[in-house]
Amino acid sequence: MLKEFKEFAMRGNVLDMAVGVIIGAAFGKIITSFVEDVMMPPLGRLLGRVDFSNMFISLNGQHYDTIALAKVAGAPTVNYGLFFNTLINFLIVALAVFLLVRMVNRWATRPAAPTTKDCPQCAMSIPIQAKRCGHCTTQLA
Repeated sequence: MLKEFKEFAMRGNVLDMAVGVIIGAAFGKIITSFVEDVMMPPLGRLLGRVDFSNMFISLNGQHYDTIALAKVAGAPTVNYGLFFNTLINFLIVALAVFLLVRMVNRWATRPAAPTTKDCPQCAMSIPIQAKRCGHCTTQLA
């Protein structure tokens, strides 16, 4: 069983997937930092100095100035501001992945259009434009 696992783990696809997961995790951290540190502060300022990371509802009815203070007090909270940050984070990651896949698909080599076909009678390869098979002289449609 250990030998089978080693063979499985050393296949190219598994190693490629592992590299992809590691790079994806690092890319996710970069996007998270971009959203929280670069994008949200100006957006909050444009919306009237709103700090999305501290937007929450305390479910015990008491007022807390920050989520940290509510957590210290043990109050249950609905952190809709953090959810908003996470939602924007996801949308940016999805857009970036979409653009990356789109770019890679444009770079990918597409197979060339076929230039030959097989004769239905003798199965020999003939040019696609042929009207008659050069091998068995069958009339082609």
